[in-house]
Amino acid sequence: MPAVPTILTDLNLRFDHAALAPEVNELAIRDLCSAAILHDLYAVCVNPAWVATAASLLRSTNIKVVSVVGFPLGANRTDIKVAEAYEAVEDGAREIDMVANIGWILSGRFTDVETEIRKVRRQLPPEVLLKVIIEAGILSHDQQVEATKAVVSGGAQFVKTSTGFFGGATVEQVKILHAAGSGQIEIKASGGIRTVEDCRTLLAAGASRLGSSSCPEIMREFGRLFGN
Repeated sequence: MPAVPTILTDLNLRFDHAALAPEVNELAIRDLCSAAILHDLYAVCVNPAWVATAASLLRSTNIKVVSVVGFPLGANRTDIKVAEAYEAVEDGAREIDMVANIGWILSGRFTDVETEIRKVRRQLPPEVLLKVIIEAGILSHDQQVEATKAVVSGGAQFVKTSTGFFGGATVEQVKILHAAGSGQIEIKASGGIRTVEDCRTLLAAGASRLGSSSCPEIMREFGRLFGN
């Protein structure tokens, strides 16, 4: 078997294993958590209604629960996003993936975007990471850059490419976000990640976390390729 490329070392710990479709039920959440335990993934990412269930299922593990906020459109009022993030943490979330107000980004209202992010960040405990989704696939190059700068200034720890509902992550998007962040923020690539090669190219472009609903399939492919 070939050696594992350095960029793919501990690939399992790059994954937020997601189940965010509206039809996800309790059985799907149980399967999600079981797969995360089997493959020793970093986190599971679920809608707010399932945070407490996932947290209970993963209580005896080191796997984190991520909740989405303002998902998938980002058009909620700011006070609703703040409350949603707060309640998710109360239910057991240890990271928050919040959708920025995409309409504000497209309107050039980057100060409002930054202010909203800061309000959510201030209501979270310091140890809870905040990732902000900017839906890069529908933004111009300059909008991606300015949105990333707003995420940095708002105090978030990650900028995330997309929800996956409106197109997936690309290498070009990750490179733009990575350059715009100037080392001040990490990048989460999400949407359309289905193979080990997808992971390799996105990590090489500058992502440090990957969001996917295909994590078990990717880890099985990884095992076939590298015997792990």
